[in-house]
Amino acid sequence: MRLLALALLLTTASASAQMTTTAVSPTALAYPNTETVPLVEDHFGIQVSDPYRWLENDVRQDQKVRDWVTAENGVTERYLATLPARDAFKARLTALFDYERFGVPAKKGGRYFYQHNSGLQNQSPLYVRDSVDGPARLLIDPNLWAKDGATALAEWLPSEDGRHLAYAVQDGGTDWRTIKVLDVGTGKETGDSVEWAKFTGLAWAKDGSGFFYSRFPKPEGAQFQALNENHEVYFHKLGTPQSADRKVFATPDHPKWNNTAEVTDDGRWLVVTSSEGTDERYQVSVIDLQSADLTPRTLIPGLDNNWQLIGNAGSNFYFLTNKDAPRQRIVAMAAGGTEPQLREIVPQDAATLQGASIVGNEIVASYLVDAKSEVRRYGVDGTPKGKLALPGIGTAAGFDGEAGDPESFFSFTSFATPTTIYRYDANTGKAIVWEQPKVAFNPADYSVEQRFYASKDGTRVPMFVVRKKGATGPAPTLLYAYGGFNASMLPAFSASRLAWVEAGGTFVLANIRGGGEYGKAWHDAGRLAHKQNVFDDFIAAGEYLKKEGLTGPDQLAIQGGSNGGLLIGAVVNQRPDLFAAALPAVGVMDMTRFDRFTAGRYWVDDYGYPSKEADFRTLWAYSPYHNVKGGRDYPAILVTTADTDDRVVPGHSFKYTAALQNAATGPKPHLIRIETRAGHGSGKPTDKIIEETADQWAFIARWTGLEVGHPPRNGEGDRAR
Repeated sequence: MRLLALALLLTTASASAQMTTTAVSPTALAYPNTETVPLVEDHFGIQVSDPYRWLENDVRQDQKVRDWVTAENGVTERYLATLPARDAFKARLTALFDYERFGVPAKKGGRYFYQHNSGLQNQSPLYVRDSVDGPARLLIDPNLWAKDGATALAEWLPSEDGRHLAYAVQDGGTDWRTIKVLDVGTGKETGDSVEWAKFTGLAWAKDGSGFFYSRFPKPEGAQFQALNENHEVYFHKLGTPQSADRKVFATPDHPKWNNTAEVTDDGRWLVVTSSEGTDERYQVSVIDLQSADLTPRTLIPGLDNNWQLIGNAGSNFYFLTNKDAPRQRIVAMAAGGTEPQLREIVPQDAATLQGASIVGNEIVASYLVDAKSEVRRYGVDGTPKGKLALPGIGTAAGFDGEAGDPESFFSFTSFATPTTIYRYDANTGKAIVWEQPKVAFNPADYSVEQRFYASKDGTRVPMFVVRKKGATGPAPTLLYAYGGFNASMLPAFSASRLAWVEAGGTFVLANIRGGGEYGKAWHDAGRLAHKQNVFDDFIAAGEYLKKEGLTGPDQLAIQGGSNGGLLIGAVVNQRPDLFAAALPAVGVMDMTRFDRFTAGRYWVDDYGYPSKEADFRTLWAYSPYHNVKGGRDYPAILVTTADTDDRVVPGHSFKYTAALQNAATGPKPHLIRIETRAGHGSGKPTDKIIEETADQWAFIARWTGLEVGHPPRNGEGDRAR
């Protein structure tokens, strides 16, 4: 296991110079004695104690924090090494990950670009075919970029003629990007390089002369912690240095706005979408690329609604929007005039419209029906043309295309179905398999069931239950959810989750409020002053699983990442008796200071402003770090984070872990695993994913009674023997 302590080569003697250990209880682990600093601040009459604020300092720059990390990783590694299921899970995960994985192709200039992983490659290389079924040619192999496999190929886009490819490099999991350009014919780099791109799209000029991208100013120190402001759109002309790039769009009067650009299929318009937070509330501006001065003009003012460009026909634009349609609809508008008039193309439906694109001479629209994909076809005038038959209950994604070209591709996946790539023909409305992986298991051996349960206030919430076919009686169960930012949690294949189910466990995905499964109303019901609904939904899911006999009294483990890590931290504080084990990953744990680091300021759309009294009181009530309470037995907890997470800075997890370890929260272990050269999740190499998952599954197996290699005994969990 490549823990941060090993990578930084800190000696035990160095760590012990500042860290001593203290026995939390006679049966518990000896945790590092984390220094406390008597820091108390007044927030609207509430005395807020923050004794571990020093752990917010950058682990890459602060020796004291590095020593703490070394000590914590040492305790965690020694404990994990004792778990009998660890090696078995690692071996099986390695076998399950060893299958071909294909990405959805992008077609440009008659060429087909796609990523393909042979199985255990740390990063997925990029290939190109000169015809749809022609031989593949390797273009980029990111596995050659770093010895530890932690430098990844991020965003990429071929030029319209397929001659060049712009691609972004992500190092060690950071959100920062370096953009480079490849000559597709020769496979050689052109020498073009762009630094300090972040939260960016890539958009080529129609003539292939260069591309548009978004960036922040170069940060002055603290590049992994400083707030990101003044996001601007530039044009990079091929063959020129970045210093010559032309700024084409900026919002200096709104330094907190993000601005991303895309070029219409006809090459005439640059469409810039501006936002301030995480909500799908956008202002849309257009630039006529045939004009000499590239003056932007606001097409849709204000940050009021979602506007997702589908395509255009001259100066007529097609958008997916939630304006006057909480579950979204498709409209058209002309670019001229000060008040664009909307013309409805596809009205709102009982299902939630998730995405749409123009392929050939039709609109392909993806809907969610009780958190499952349904794909519908329409003429460009909105005339219904029927549904596209999908292989089963699961998730379809892709369908990128252009007007006049009937060919498109999409992926389909489900809990027991690895991602398969389909080629779609809009002229016939038919889809055929383009690439399908072979796997080391039989999907028919597993059952996927959708159930509905009642939350605390009576709201009907769906969940998916995945287990071996024919399984009956209670079993060690892993319950997962997210619950925020309008993000829908949908059926998808995961080799990691399959390893848990294959070993005899049950996996459950709860589609709690805060997500987008049922449109804007479902999201609104789980954010800001309504955030407690998210926790209530998740707690009710756990209670339902026990009541229905799907899991036993001491067999329920829970997991969530990022906003889902916040979820796990909050529900453990509120109902520690309900869960046997918990896996909070890269979580937002200090709700009073989240907006002070990197991308945290965007999250006020879901969480509110700590600087506003009403919001603060809501945040204070559930903040995981501040609500750790002694005098109660907590479940076994393994926190995970990474040193280069500049989305949710690791200080959140550091402070939360320190609070857990220094409160009287019972004898079960409360540990933290801190990965090196990894970030919030994207770009993490396969070997690190396998090692981390093996540690997590072995940990919760120990505390839910899952006997790896043996079927679990009904109702029997590991009661901290």
